[in-house]
Amino acid sequence: MTDPAGTDLTGTHLTGTHLTGEDPAVLREYYRRMALIRAFELRAAEMYTRAKIGGYCHLNLGEEATVAGLTAALREEDYLFATYREHGYALARGADPGRVMAELFGREAGLSGGRGGSMHLFDPQIRLMGGYGIVGGQIPLATGAAFALAYRGGPAPDAPAVMCLLGDATTNIGAFHESLNLAALWHLPVVYVVVNNQLGMGTPVEAAAAEPELWKRGCSYRMPGQRVDGNDVLAVRDAARAALDRARMERQPTLLETVSYRLRGHSVVDPARYRTAEETERLRREDPLPAFRHRLIAAGVLDEETAAEIDSEADKAVAAAVDFADASPAPDVATLFDHVYATPAASMYRGLPGDPVTGGGPA
Repeated sequence: MTDPAGTDLTGTHLTGTHLTGEDPAVLREYYRRMALIRAFELRAAEMYTRAKIGGYCHLNLGEEATVAGLTAALREEDYLFATYREHGYALARGADPGRVMAELFGREAGLSGGRGGSMHLFDPQIRLMGGYGIVGGQIPLATGAAFALAYRGGPAPDAPAVMCLLGDATTNIGAFHESLNLAALWHLPVVYVVVNNQLGMGTPVEAAAAEPELWKRGCSYRMPGQRVDGNDVLAVRDAARAALDRARMERQPTLLETVSYRLRGHSVVDPARYRTAEETERLRREDPLPAFRHRLIAAGVLDEETAAEIDSEADKAVAAAVDFADASPAPDVATLFDHVYATPAASMYRGLPGDPVTGGGPA
């Protein structure tokens, strides 16, 4: 299917991509990133049960191949807008594990100074433009960033682009359609990625979307769409890289859908009782991390000893991150109102509840 301009709008489900021609060092690095994310998220779940982490906490367990593939396609100058399930993206983008864990702990050394927690990691140095707790809150912002890039310069091979992550259920909100419409109308350099783990909290996609093949929704805006196997890091990387190149060179936005599974509930406190025992066992068998490890070993890229070393390094890095977070101080109460505005505002509220001096009024 093509639009009047000849753009291919046909979706494909890529799976089982070959390792032929791939750099073994790069493949090992992908496995290293996936192992680090797995170790980090398992420890984050443990720290939550120990009350080191408060609030909400959503894990990338089972989505490591999607995370590694998407971030491998990004260039240093590209911008990434994430959902609230973003720990792995911060790590794969290059954030220090200690600072990520410190943010989960609500400590001053965290990426957001202990103010954002699990759902609001932010680091402009690696162009991670935040995780967003409001479903779809990141989509208009990412579209605006893409508009700014288009306003500043035209298509070029080295031009930066925007990648915007969203969950499967987010495709049902108005901001999704409004943003895609504007992105297509204004030819913005943005790639929207639906990370489809097949459940919107506990609701299957088929029960919430009249068109459950979510990549097809881009057709309404004459936007190329594609569905890929989210458990295949190379398929995800190649599809995302092609979409980003199209955004840079043609100012053509894309709707990319990666299909994976989350191995745990919606958040750490969700027991996922809506899954049957048979489904849970099937998901464990399809776990992308051991599958990729076995694939690399079979191809001679890894051996059992090297894989074990990588796993051990990941565990040590996460243990060090926990120690760093534990040793980091909590933010000083006197800084509570810092960073509310980018520049000072005379009328900004600075009163603390029950403060007899300020009476809760402005500074």
